[in-house]
Amino acid sequence: MPSAPPAADRVYTHVKQAVLDRRYQGGTLLTEGELAEAVGVSRTPVREALLKLEMEGLLKLYPKKGALVLAVSAQEIADVVETRLLVEEFAVRKAVPAPARLLERLEELLDEQRRRADEGDLAAVAVTDRCFHAEIVRSAGNEILSRLYDQMRDRQLRMGVAVMEAHPDRVAKNVAEHAEILAALRAGDAEGAARCVRRHVSRVKVLVRGEDR
Repeated sequence: MPSAPPAADRVYTHVKQAVLDRRYQGGTLLTEGELAEAVGVSRTPVREALLKLEMEGLLKLYPKKGALVLAVSAQEIADVVETRLLVEEFAVRKAVPAPARLLERLEELLDEQRRRADEGDLAAVAVTDRCFHAEIVRSAGNEILSRLYDQMRDRQLRMGVAVMEAHPDRVAKNVAEHAEILAALRAGDAEGAARCVRRHVSRVKVLVRGEDR
């Protein structure tokens, strides 16, 4: 029987997942005592986990008060969108002609995203959404680029859930836009695929400004 993960790791996973799927929203103050009770550990591993999450930019620690969940700022969203466009437009162009295994994997992820959307599981939709884009980036075969993209994972998941909560209609639109990207890849249309990616990824900034149509 496998041993249980260390206490600090259990707290870290609990808090991080709750922040990413927005059960702990920006502005929430978390106390060591509450977290220790929720996870069933002492306060020492809670402190260790919170320090790690502060280093990752998800929390701000206040001695004797607790940890504040940091809200996603407009600047952070703009920075993520800009970086995603640089990486993803390059990757989707390089993916053409797309190998059969990439097209099959993207189709699987699209089907899973539809299922998760039907279930109303926004956190799972955000994960499959992010996986769809990550598969295209990985297909470019540039390990440095893939690692750079992976560093944005947590921010993408958190933003994805936030956007879908604020704009429920975006769930179906995201699926439709992914289908357009996949269709362009199937057709071998590198520039068409890049245009689809730009329109799709840029939408995040527009949604934050409340200007989506």
